[in-house]
Amino acid sequence: MSRTSVVYITLVLMAVDALAVVNAVVTAYYLRFASNLIAFEEFHPFLNYLGYLVVLVIATVVVLGANGMYRPRRSISWVDHIYLIFTSVSVATAIAMVSTSVVWPETSSSRLMVALAWALSILYITVVRYVIYRLQVSLRKRGIGVHRLLIVGTGEPAHLVLERIRHSPGIGYRPVGFLAEEPGPTVAHGLPVLGTLDSIAEVVRTHQIHDVVIAIPTLSRQRLLDLVTQCANEKVNIKVFPDLFQFMTSGVNIGDLNGLPLISVKDVALRGWNLAIKRAMDVVVSAIALVLLSPLMLLIALLIKITSPDGPVFLIQERVGLDGRPFPIIKFRTMRPDAEKETGAVWAVPNDPRRTRLGAILRRYSLDELPQFINVLVGDMSLVGPRPERPVFVEQFRRTIPRYFERHREKAGLTGWAQVNGLRGNTSIEERTAYDVWYIENWSLWLDIKILLKTLVVVFTDRNAY
Repeated sequence: MSRTSVVYITLVLMAVDALAVVNAVVTAYYLRFASNLIAFEEFHPFLNYLGYLVVLVIATVVVLGANGMYRPRRSISWVDHIYLIFTSVSVATAIAMVSTSVVWPETSSSRLMVALAWALSILYITVVRYVIYRLQVSLRKRGIGVHRLLIVGTGEPAHLVLERIRHSPGIGYRPVGFLAEEPGPTVAHGLPVLGTLDSIAEVVRTHQIHDVVIAIPTLSRQRLLDLVTQCANEKVNIKVFPDLFQFMTSGVNIGDLNGLPLISVKDVALRGWNLAIKRAMDVVVSAIALVLLSPLMLLIALLIKITSPDGPVFLIQERVGLDGRPFPIIKFRTMRPDAEKETGAVWAVPNDPRRTRLGAILRRYSLDELPQFINVLVGDMSLVGPRPERPVFVEQFRRTIPRYFERHREKAGLTGWAQVNGLRGNTSIEERTAYDVWYIENWSLWLDIKILLKTLVVVFTDRNAY
């Protein structure tokens, strides 16, 4: 995408956001004073809010820009999108209220009118942005506005990047090929190998590359710097797929010990009041969920008993939770009663023949996990956290995966940061561990809310649920 196109798109977004705010204020005024839906003691002419409107429009556009909402970004989630809109409009509303009260102190205003304008601004901007987003996704799927992508590397990390891109066509990347570290095969993972690292600048020019992803985590800093330097004169965006250990320990604190500099790995964030807040949310949400979902759970239980009468309704299975302590996890049974009689403990696979017909549907939409709200309510699990594994797998992974057992520093979760990022089912344990450790070290209440909201989307779209 050319710089001119980026400028035009930015101006269009700014204009659309400004119009959304104007419409929000006009609608709020109509609801408050002209619709007769809400009683008022004193009528306010719209002229009273003209200065507020001007300041609000300017402040909203400026704050949205400061939060990066006009930068071309292809991978931001809609949960983050809505959060940034919410915070930007909230800050802009506060700025507009303070500014108008200082500049025009004699002008009266309605607090309800301001509250309606705030809520409608968030709603209108979100709706308009979503329509634009869906239009962009539709155009990208048709090849319009697509960026040509070069992947540096041919190993497993490069393959992982390729698969993520193929599973997300709406992001708008078209993988063109790979660069290898050394001369070798001309094809990798179904795409051509276009050259070696030393030819990156020539490949970028020849194949009109827009974006480069360097997917060789073991590459030395000097070699990485060489690649970036070679592309210095090319109009290309460069991204680096990180080493998993670097990713896990990215949050470091630099301090000193009486003048002696020390670098420490970031400690877990869930301590003190944070832990109490998280537990309070677990109890409230799980209790409400069990009440609201009880008719559905009763229906599922009856269907399991009717379609598979030989086995129990629930599967009670030992899993490993906080501090490595085992606990009994509760699930709806989705497989034959003798599913592991011959194989022992194994992971489920796509089209697993051990599933019942109803079980396949339950697993596809994670309905078999609903009884785990009981585990959350009694304190064995949390709503959000690393997904618990069976003891046999924990013993296996803790010997081979760096920092694997650090996942057990916090309670296991009904859903987790790894799961909402596509790492469900039979996926990379190393990468899943990295996401879990990052979550533990960077916990916040908003992060939990974000994961829960993304889970509602993932259960209907994830292909790794089987």
